[in-house]
Amino acid sequence: MAITLEKFSTTGTAGLLEGVVHMPEEITCGIAVVAHPLPTMGGTMENKVAVTLAKTFAELGCVALRFNFRGVGMSEGEFTGGDGEEQDMIAIVRFAQEQFGEELPLILSGFSFGGYVAARAAQQVRPQHLILAAPAVGRFAMPAVAPDTLVVHGEHDDVVPLADALEWARPQHLPIVVLPQAEHFFHGRLTQLRDIVKRHFNGVEL
Repeated sequence: MAITLEKFSTTGTAGLLEGVVHMPEEITCGIAVVAHPLPTMGGTMENKVAVTLAKTFAELGCVALRFNFRGVGMSEGEFTGGDGEEQDMIAIVRFAQEQFGEELPLILSGFSFGGYVAARAAQQVRPQHLILAAPAVGRFAMPAVAPDTLVVHGEHDDVVPLADALEWARPQHLPIVVLPQAEHFFHGRLTQLRDIVKRHFNGVEL
């Protein structure tokens, strides 16, 4: 399936937000919005994990949007540690629904800090699916998530220890897909991450 990339901008609560749309030839699965890792540690929408997630959703037939949080790249505003970034993600969701249709199923996804923001935003916009890669549990106050949330974590994550992820997941009885020997940024394991996400949607009604 041919996928085209298109830049976009929209207005959030702190000003302009910039992003990139991965547009499939035909939207067959819905809208996916992907959040990037911690801005104060250099995280942007060009992060390889965020790009991999967006590409994967587009390959599944979703129109996939990744974007820069406030204060990153050309996005206006300043880092807030979660509150403002949640508003940013919700603004992107609303933009996408206005552009492509509110009736389309919604997927929220994020990597590391972006996973924390996606989990928070999910409490507000109620997506059909939530996909989290190494969410920043332990570093931020991660909320509980829906029982069908896909969480992928590296065994040797040196930023968000697997033990912290399990401690968060345990009271929720939430499964975690653990990649043996993988670290936080999934170096050398991005293809595997893509395949895990795709398998999650096999046979799932979007």
